[in-house]
Amino acid sequence: MSLRQYEYALAVAEHGSVTAAAELLHVAQPSMSQQIRGLERELGVKLFERTPTGLVPTVVGRAFLREAEVAVSASRRARATARAGVDELVGELVVAAQMGFGTRQLPGALGVLRRRFPRLEVTVFEEPSSAELDRLCRQGVLDLALMAECKRTPADAHHLGDEEFVVVLGAGHRQLAADRVDLRELAGESWVRFDRDSALDQVLLNVLRDNELPPTTVARVSQTATAVRWAAQGLGVTLVPASAVPAGHEHLVRPVFPAVSQPVIAVVRQSAGPAETALLDLLGQANWSESASLAPVSS
Repeated sequence: MSLRQYEYALAVAEHGSVTAAAELLHVAQPSMSQQIRGLERELGVKLFERTPTGLVPTVVGRAFLREAEVAVSASRRARATARAGVDELVGELVVAAQMGFGTRQLPGALGVLRRRFPRLEVTVFEEPSSAELDRLCRQGVLDLALMAECKRTPADAHHLGDEEFVVVLGAGHRQLAADRVDLRELAGESWVRFDRDSALDQVLLNVLRDNELPPTTVARVSQTATAVRWAAQGLGVTLVPASAVPAGHEHLVRPVFPAVSQPVIAVVRQSAGPAETALLDLLGQANWSESASLAPVSS
């Protein structure tokens, strides 16, 4: 077995097609098919099944691919570390953020990092579940993750600041007259909520429970920007991290009382390389107190 075969299998799983995976990796389709068949023969298992919508991993295939992803990520990091010079970083950096966290800070830090090291390839994604983020960190798939909680050692976890949550109200809502909204004044409101396994939805549920408010749900969404826009249209109210409020909606946002916040933790992989260290430094310099700029000025 080879890392190249692992990469081929991961590409087929992602795109559901040997042809699409071959085009992406600039490999002849027959060659990739042969490599996948050779991998299955060596393993003695069937990794993929053909369905009307394309190739999908088998149960055994999914288990294999999880470990293959760890191996490929480790290989890329090793190559990047070996090739990193004093003034240049190359290779791949894989970053994940708990949904809604660092929405303003992370792009700015990554922009500076890319301008400083233009040959560094960065992959970023949002993950709704903090448990899944922690699992990916422990597996070594991620180089750096932003989350509210983690089970890592203090050497791996770095407290960047605290993310304050704000309420988003519809245009003309009576509570827009307040500088800070007392959560008890939102009794009777319907809420735009997040997917059930989302860490953001758990925050909202805890807030509603602590303030004895019913979790009346008008809609569920998967993205913070969608929740803000739907709340802005008067569908219901929602609670999101302050940094996740899209531009143009600041006038519909208010801090809440009692205040709601969560720590923002950056978790770096063990034996972090120069790219992770540079990004961590940039994130540490970012402003994590965004809600002040969203609050209205008292007359």
